[in-house]
Amino acid sequence: MADGAAFDAIIVGAGFAGIYQLKALRDIGLSCLVIDQAGDVGGTWYWNLYPGAMSDTESYVYRYSWDRDDLLSYPFKERYVKQPEVLAYLEHVVERHDLRKHMRFNTAMLSARWDNSTHRWDLTVTGDEQLSAKYVITGLGLLSKQNYPDIPGLDSFAGEMHHTAKWPKNLPLEGKRAGVIGCGSTGVQVITDIGRKVKSLTCFQRHPQYSVPSGDKKVTPEYRRWANENWDQIFAHVRNSITAFGFKESEISFHDVGPEERDRIFEDNWQKGNGFRFMFGTFNDIATDAEANKAACAFIRGKIDQIVKDPEKARKLKPYDVYARRPLCDGNASNGEKYFEQFNRDNVDVVDLKETPIERLEPQGVRTSDGKLHELDVLIFATGFDAVEGNYTRIAIHGRNGLSLKDAWEESGPTSYLGICVPDFPNLFMITGPKGPFTNIPPAIEVQVEFIAEAIAQAEKARAPLIEATHEAERGYSALCEQLAANSLFWKAEDNWIFGANIPGKKRCLRFFFGGMQAYCGKLAECAKNGYTGFKPFARDLTSARL
Repeated sequence: MADGAAFDAIIVGAGFAGIYQLKALRDIGLSCLVIDQAGDVGGTWYWNLYPGAMSDTESYVYRYSWDRDDLLSYPFKERYVKQPEVLAYLEHVVERHDLRKHMRFNTAMLSARWDNSTHRWDLTVTGDEQLSAKYVITGLGLLSKQNYPDIPGLDSFAGEMHHTAKWPKNLPLEGKRAGVIGCGSTGVQVITDIGRKVKSLTCFQRHPQYSVPSGDKKVTPEYRRWANENWDQIFAHVRNSITAFGFKESEISFHDVGPEERDRIFEDNWQKGNGFRFMFGTFNDIATDAEANKAACAFIRGKIDQIVKDPEKARKLKPYDVYARRPLCDGNASNGEKYFEQFNRDNVDVVDLKETPIERLEPQGVRTSDGKLHELDVLIFATGFDAVEGNYTRIAIHGRNGLSLKDAWEESGPTSYLGICVPDFPNLFMITGPKGPFTNIPPAIEVQVEFIAEAIAQAEKARAPLIEATHEAERGYSALCEQLAANSLFWKAEDNWIFGANIPGKKRCLRFFFGGMQAYCGKLAECAKNGYTGFKPFARDLTSARL
């Protein structure tokens, strides 16, 4: 064992996942340490300070469900929670439950190695300090390792360059000539927020988006009273739904109703807002039935034509591939304008990079293939992430016999048992690991944290040294994930980060459990109830997990 401080559990990451995992393990009496390379709590909400940053989940479900008193009293002023409010909420939870004393910041995990003789993990962290733990739990986040496009001349640009996931605090943009590369969820939010502030805004669009309004508005006393009277039902519904977004999902097929009723349903959900609601609250087969999907696409394209006054801008903004990416919704600018409305501004333009790709960066700006130089003062990369496994493969994590996670996933792509454990990596647990549920993140985090805490509690009770998934269980679970995703149209979307297609050379494979939250909770409960099937025996007479 390495010399250094020893703990029962070391938790990597101080966001939604790490905070709750610390509380859950502390509550069962374990000595714990949370480490994070950031300067304070917040996880992704610590780093993502970009203009317009918000959750696309409604505020009343973008929070922990396990502190009822806090649910009743903690304020939320708008239907969608913004970055400063999420960060303040997480700081509040840490202080409320006295968790900060178990946390260390500006401390990155550089490597972790399993010692089979001691049944412990030896960690090297910032400053080459050595730590040791029986259990390691990672809350590294799905979307944390930034992706920068490979553009010639990147180092030659004389202006400012910033990735949205590492945004400088209080960066002034007023009066500047800004360019944004990327118009996924983050790009849509940035563009919506800064269009009226900057001197000019050029959107370098890699792929047009099917974005719908969020429906954001102020929270009324009546709305808050409804939430306070229904917290139990709200979170019961969340865990017994598909998306865990807190709205009623559709139970009817696109083919169950006629054209007029279809249009009414689309319009009703457009007005209500939220990308997941539009995809899953309209009809139950938008993501699987080609005809239903085409109708949803046509409806959104029609809305773009109605909103965007310049026909050429509207043409560039209209997508024509399948509506099968992570569903997007845009927030409101402070003056109430939404995403597509920004392109009615004379100072906002869109460049279709499929028609005129970026050739290179120059000191003055971006040169496109038509020879035009787009002069800029600041270039914003809203270019996404090396999602899911990117934060794992960049760290040297070695299990049995020195096997690294990167090597373990080399042939198959990132995989796991239940989105939580990997064979040959004993006592290592991943929160939102590969093949976790494709749902609202905080509820997914909660059920995984509770499963992990209960499994550890049972192993500790039985004085068992190891909790380790079997290869057979991993293969079986992966096969189930493939089966559940087989008919999904998500496979057909171009450059879809959900399958790794946004990163050149990254293996294109399934990275999520597409069965929905209710089914995922069922898999965890079944595993626990049956004595933690899929794990090498580590205890007898196990009780079911608290799910």
